[in-house]
Amino acid sequence: MTFPQLQILPDRPEPVDKPIIPKVGPKGAITYAFVTLGCPKNLVDSEKMLGTLALDGYALVSDPAGADFVIVNTCGFIESSRAESKAVIREMLDLKKAGKTKGVIVAGCLPERLGPALLDEMPDIDHIVGVFGRDEINLVADRLLGGSREYRELFRPAPLKAMDDRARLRLTPQHYAYLKISEGCDRTCTFCSIPKMRGKHITKPIEMVIAEATELAKDGVRELNIVAQDTTYYGLDLYGEVRLVQLLRELDKVDGIDWVRLMYLYPVNFTDELIDTIAASDKIVPYLDMPLQHINDTMLRRMQRRVNRVQTEELVRKLRSRIDNLVMRTTFVVGFPGETDAQFAELKQFVEEAQFERMGVFPYSLEPDTPAAKLDGHLPEEVKNARRDEMMALQQQIAFDYGDTLVGSEIDVLIDDQVEEGLWRGRGYMDAPEIDGEVFVSGEDLQPGMFVPVEIVERRDYDLVGIAVSDESDE
Repeated sequence: MTFPQLQILPDRPEPVDKPIIPKVGPKGAITYAFVTLGCPKNLVDSEKMLGTLALDGYALVSDPAGADFVIVNTCGFIESSRAESKAVIREMLDLKKAGKTKGVIVAGCLPERLGPALLDEMPDIDHIVGVFGRDEINLVADRLLGGSREYRELFRPAPLKAMDDRARLRLTPQHYAYLKISEGCDRTCTFCSIPKMRGKHITKPIEMVIAEATELAKDGVRELNIVAQDTTYYGLDLYGEVRLVQLLRELDKVDGIDWVRLMYLYPVNFTDELIDTIAASDKIVPYLDMPLQHINDTMLRRMQRRVNRVQTEELVRKLRSRIDNLVMRTTFVVGFPGETDAQFAELKQFVEEAQFERMGVFPYSLEPDTPAAKLDGHLPEEVKNARRDEMMALQQQIAFDYGDTLVGSEIDVLIDDQVEEGLWRGRGYMDAPEIDGEVFVSGEDLQPGMFVPVEIVERRDYDLVGIAVSDESDE
């Protein structure tokens, strides 16, 4: 099994400027492997755990087979993600059974959601660590290597103040990073289990966010991807009012950062001032990730989204008219309990009219501990999956048509990596890492982290192909 999220970057500066004393066992340096699953917010937690372990002297290796222990940071959002997490855990436990590692620690959302029942289901797990125990992961590792079979569970209550994400050992390429500006969520969407795992919304103070952004910029980051459970709610709990505008204006001043990308924007609290700030910014790219989930008013009420069709359409029109060259990404849930054929047709019509450049569609996942589980009108899996496929077929043509409009234009591309000699892979502002398309660039003397002017010559499905315009690339 491969772990594409894991990248070992030994030449990167240490997280903080202090000497590190390596952990040493009878056979030399104590090593561990790390597998991270789930969303970018979970990735930030993984990177923070890696930073904590690095500062405590533990040595990270890429291959779990042969490591002293393995940590799996899990996702527990929906059934498919829980199944994936459990499959990886079982694979690590098989390595332990075969004597190829001494122990397995399971962290993150799956332990937070299942609690001690996870140990009942998989008793060979050595320790479980909840979401808010991440900063003590080194102590759990110490306990594991010390042979302790007591206190195998580490759960901490959701903090009253935001956790500090500085001193991370990043798994992303050096030139881009995720910046988490808050934790938890105060929304009560009936299908969502995140508040049960991540707690209530906790805003990270502006000063702390800017300090982290500055640290990331000094480590070579040029693209910041802003993440939260609810980005537009930022500041309300801490300052008594939403402060995303003020935060963005401060981020605009951070030296070294070229692109700021906004993810997970809830349609509520999207003020005119916020729109104007995005439109006027030199660094905020005209790419907005705003999950809408549905457009039918009955479905939106049953989902408890606190927004209706008229408000949504007005917001989309306003964004399109006031932000030049805007690319919008959204997500929808189909097959929600009670969704009729007519309501699904209404959603399809809206997608056809809105022409979202980027879109994801998910069949409703029944989560037993959410209010939606108690609603009437649950649909068969085959109906939900068929509706997902219909929506994605519709979206595919919209995305292809948008890609065709870019052929013949010149765009700035941030180079991510090299594919082969003379061929590079990167992204324009219209593509977020991992979830959107890519631009394949022919050129010489390029390198990851460069911004390169590229003439787009072809679309290949969701991706673009282009030629570097000159050797005057931005280093």
